[in-house]
Amino acid sequence: MRLMKGTWMKIICLFLTALLGAACGGDGIDYDEEARRGYLGLDTSIEKSLTLGFAGFNAASSANIDPQMTTGTKAGTLVITGQVDQGASANKGMRLYVGMVGYTDGAVVIEGVEETINITYDTNKDPQMQPFLNLTLRNIPTGTLEGTLTGVYVMTGDIKGEATLNLTFSGKLQSSGTGGVNRVPGMTVVTGTASTGDGMYAVNITL
Repeated sequence: MRLMKGTWMKIICLFLTALLGAACGGDGIDYDEEARRGYLGLDTSIEKSLTLGFAGFNAASSANIDPQMTTGTKAGTLVITGQVDQGASANKGMRLYVGMVGYTDGAVVIEGVEETINITYDTNKDPQMQPFLNLTLRNIPTGTLEGTLTGVYVMTGDIKGEATLNLTFSGKLQSSGTGGVNRVPGMTVVTGTASTGDGMYAVNITL
């Protein structure tokens, strides 16, 4: 049976609508842009996580560090827990977990458009299921830093779903001046990806 011209046009329109919809997130932006926005809400928490990790490392008197906590700029908490190496070796490691409860640094301004977004982040309540921050310090106290941050952050607010980070760190170390070790500011390169659903954003920042 031959289809009428109007029927063909409806089929074509439905196909194009489905095709365009598949390339967009739930709020009408494309999936890669959604992933970028999901990461932007976490951006400042990356440096906070590293800072808390080093604080726990420097204060540790055993393998298990005391929980290190800070707050989101607007609301919520960020807590670092886990283990660090002890002993006299100049090479040590940190095996840390990133916990968030209702964490948000407030409105994020989206460059290029007159728009701000608000996203709140939570992680699994089980520390073993939280994002994993794995750091290696070599030639302490003035050597190098390497590591990764991998895991899932649950988003609510203007973007809903899961943001998955897969980041790599490389940087330089310096003495804290009080017997500890810290990162050299402006010398830690962070690369990797942030993904949400079918979208992905390439991260490349220096802390």
